[in-house]
Amino acid sequence: MSVPRAVILVRLIVGAVFVSEGVQKFLFPAEVGAGRFAKIGIPFPSASAPCVGVVEIVCGTLVLVGLATRLAAIPLIIDMLVALVSTKFPLLLGHGFWGFSLASFPRYGFWTMAHEARTDWSMLLGSLLLAIVGPGPWSLDALIARRAGGASRSDRR
Repeated sequence: MSVPRAVILVRLIVGAVFVSEGVQKFLFPAEVGAGRFAKIGIPFPSASAPCVGVVEIVCGTLVLVGLATRLAAIPLIIDMLVALVSTKFPLLLGHGFWGFSLASFPRYGFWTMAHEARTDWSMLLGSLLLAIVGPGPWSLDALIARRAGGASRSDRR
């Protein structure tokens, strides 16, 4: 399958958002790290928030440069699925869900969930696209493949 060069735009936004969110889990732990995880109801927030932060930074960086992109997209997909279940499903339902607490909003239901989940859905779908099609021709994966292909062709001569 031929992947268009424009997939780099998806890599850039997906990678940049994940790296930024991962870094913020360490810079602002009370708001977006362990404190937020505790408020949501995620188990072991003091351990899980830094772990998620590291995954977002490492996998986001790999996506940005296009190295092991398909593999790096898998933990990011899981990250977004957990975010949707733990924070957006309670908004949809209007009550806690599977031990995850409900954030305070003026109203609940589909439209509140849709508004609050827009970035989560975008990151989930962008990560799914990268897992399916790969990083495209402007990536370290493609550069490594071209060099390996060129070396094997010159070895055969």
